[in-house]
This record gives sequence, structure tokens and C-alpha cells, in this order.
Amino acid sequence: MNPTLNTIDIVVSDMAASVEFYARLGLDFKLDPHSPEHAGCDLPNGLHLMLDTESFRTPFLPGWKAPVGGPRTLLCFQFEIPAEVDTAYAELTGAGYKGLAEPFDAFWGHRYATIADPDGNGVDLYATLPA
Repeated sequence: MNPTLNTIDIVVSDMAASVEFYARLGLDFKLDPHSPEHAGCDLPNGLHLMLDTESFRTPFLPGWKAPVGGPRTLLCFQFEIPAEVDTAYAELTGAGYKGLAEPFDAFWGHRYATIADPDGNGVDLYATLPA
């Protein structure tokens, strides 16, 4: 068996706030015409990213509760040049989103930063540093 990862689903508490946050990263979510509690976005690499509200998902996940503490999963967005990491981080924190790690040059060769989406999910921003 060789399953293919082709979709990631994020449970959100506020659809509009989440769509607005991810739009700042260039993602264009489309609300499902049958349910405004579900939205999807096709990414250029063939991956599909979905947002579902808590009230939409909880009937399918009996006993589900929102996690507490730090993010367990992080979405990682690659930028073309390191300066774009700094710009995106500044734009997002300037818009009121919580920064988790300010931009830094990581020992593994990336400019890296982490921000929290409206539900506290980690979103990494990175670009390869020049050699």
C-alpha cells in the first residue's frame, strides 16, 4: 500500500478570520457553495488545503476538543528570497497576528520565522540562504 498525501484539513474556529490570514500568504480559499463552514484551496504543487469550522468537523469526530498549548502541526511556506520571509513576518505581525519566532538565519541554511494563524496553528515562513 502506498497512500498519497494530497489534502491537509485544518479545523478553525472562525472561517472568515482564517481565510483572511491565509490570503495574506497568497492562498485563495473558495467557500463550499453547499456549506460556508468548509473552504478549499488548490496549491500549485497539487496539494489541496481545506479549512473546516469546529462545528462542521465535530459531528464526524466525537469527543474532539481543540488542542491547548503550542502548535502540534506547522504548515511551512517557502519564499524565493530571504528578505521575503522578513517582509511576510512584518506584514503578518503588523496586522495583529502573533509571532512565535522572529526571522533568523537557521544553521540548516534557511531564513526562518514562525507565526500563529488565528487558531494558534504554527505557520513557518522560510527561504534558502545564499551559499
